[in-house]
Amino acid sequence: MANVQQLRRSPLTDRTEELQAASSSAVSIREVPFTTQVGLRATPGTNGYTALAQALGGLPAKVGEVIGDSSSTAVLWLSPDEFLAIDQPDSGLAETLTEVLGDRSGQVLDLSANRTIIELSGQASDLVLRKSCPLDLHPRAWAVNQAYVTEVAHTPVILWRVAENTWWIAPRISFANHVVNWLLDGMIEFSPSKG
Repeated sequence: MANVQQLRRSPLTDRTEELQAASSSAVSIREVPFTTQVGLRATPGTNGYTALAQALGGLPAKVGEVIGDSSSTAVLWLSPDEFLAIDQPDSGLAETLTEVLGDRSGQVLDLSANRTIIELSGQASDLVLRKSCPLDLHPRAWAVNQAYVTEVAHTPVILWRVAENTWWIAPRISFANHVVNWLLDGMIEFSPSKG
């Protein structure tokens, strides 16, 4: 019998070649599938908040703040008492944090199947995003390793600047194809065939 990991399919798996073909030296697009994503609710100052913060090396304290980075475990601020922890695939983070929280007040919920991550990278990546995101994406306004809840392609997403020229866009899985279609349209001027 096959295990679950062998049976699962990412929402953009059938578009891998299309994304590669649309990518250029100026901007590239790909899916980062199957990341572990854990929703956390904990009120600052409570025992649950303290326990989760100790387990994760801290929790973000303000809008846009991220603790950690995309190469390991990162925790993104969503609201004063809501956070999203993102980790490598199949990390077991949800189980670990559930155990850490125990019977303290708060919530740990495995949201790994809720969103996928679309990576847009390259020197023109911010130009492509500016076509469909209402936030100011200028480097002076948006530092590396900041994340915000916003919209891309009129779709709610979490947008995280993981490196100088790399963005992670996390839409709900049901909107992944729509967001990719929009981004591909925005990338046309940088297409390899245009060069």
